[in-house]
Amino acid sequence: MKICQLSSVDFTLKHFLIPLIDAQLDQGYEVIAVCSDGDYIENLREEGYLIHTIPIYRSFNIIKQISCIWRLYKYFKKESFDIVHTHTPIASLAGRIAAYFAQIPYIIYTAHGFYFHDDMPTFKKWFHIYLERLLGKITFLLLTQSEEDRISAIKYKIIDKTMAFTIGNGVDKSQFIRKNSSERASMRRDLEIPKDAFVVGMVGRLVREKGVIEFLKAAELVNSENKNVYFILVGERLVSDHAGAVEEQIQSTLKQVGSHLKPLGLCSNMSEIYSTMDLFVLPSWREGMPRSIIEAMMIGLPIIATNIRGCREEVIENETGFLIQVKSPESIVKSINKFLNEPELVSKYGDNGRERAIKYFDENKIIRLQMDLIEKFCI
Repeated sequence: MKICQLSSVDFTLKHFLIPLIDAQLDQGYEVIAVCSDGDYIENLREEGYLIHTIPIYRSFNIIKQISCIWRLYKYFKKESFDIVHTHTPIASLAGRIAAYFAQIPYIIYTAHGFYFHDDMPTFKKWFHIYLERLLGKITFLLLTQSEEDRISAIKYKIIDKTMAFTIGNGVDKSQFIRKNSSERASMRRDLEIPKDAFVVGMVGRLVREKGVIEFLKAAELVNSENKNVYFILVGERLVSDHAGAVEEQIQSTLKQVGSHLKPLGLCSNMSEIYSTMDLFVLPSWREGMPRSIIEAMMIGLPIIATNIRGCREEVIENETGFLIQVKSPESIVKSINKFLNEPELVSKYGDNGRERAIKYFDENKIIRLQMDLIEKFCI
């Protein structure tokens, strides 16, 4: 079998698709990854991965998308793939159209979160639903990370229910083990955080739709009442991101809370970073099945997350954390104060979360499920 794994950017390839590619290579398949050029490409090629770069524009500019579809079509036609497996909304739009005209036998789409969501304006939401319906007619197999997306796909007649499956999301549990107290203390010293401080963290792309503004405003509100709480913000804004920037708000919050906010940028030592935290927050406006929550739960952190698709499948209210309303810094503050006032909940919910993460969000199980589905229907 010759398989193409298609995503918009090398960030997705590097951080999300490599485990699946490794499993397919181990099975003896030929796998070529296709995405836009980026900083990770050279290192991935040095590690032995076959990667072909084609500009994939993360926008709905018609001229750019037609150009992208044409380039993908020519490449798919030349390579004669058995399977084109698409990821991320824009790449999946262009990729499925190109694969259809290139007469690829099997077109698979993994929905890491449908672009449409409940808080979207009605016209815009239905536009994207009808777009998914059209693309569903040329999609052989739909894999969704969240069960809600699978239900939506059936409800909105995007694809026949017999060809839609929930695969979930997962991380390598061996990479996310909470550090001991001395290691935590050392890391906190490096970050200039007192060892007895209460640390609240967030990890995500630095764009408005991830809820970064709400996180920062919550930090300001908490800091005005409690100087023993510190905030860690991890992530970066991709060059290709069109979502609203947050740098101005970061600088504004830094002026107000000073060293109580630690914007760390993109970090590679995430197990250590999570281990410095006492609590994890993800106030996103929309998600598919967020990986950061799973990572934090694997470390043993309680969670505050917005009550949206994906998050509410990972976080169990009053068991592993709290689900809050979207775009509400006040809800974040209220939940943080709940943990501050009842510190026994931190370890209780953290332990519950780790048990849940190990049971349901083990990456090996997710990869095996995908492999089984692809082998069942496409081989």
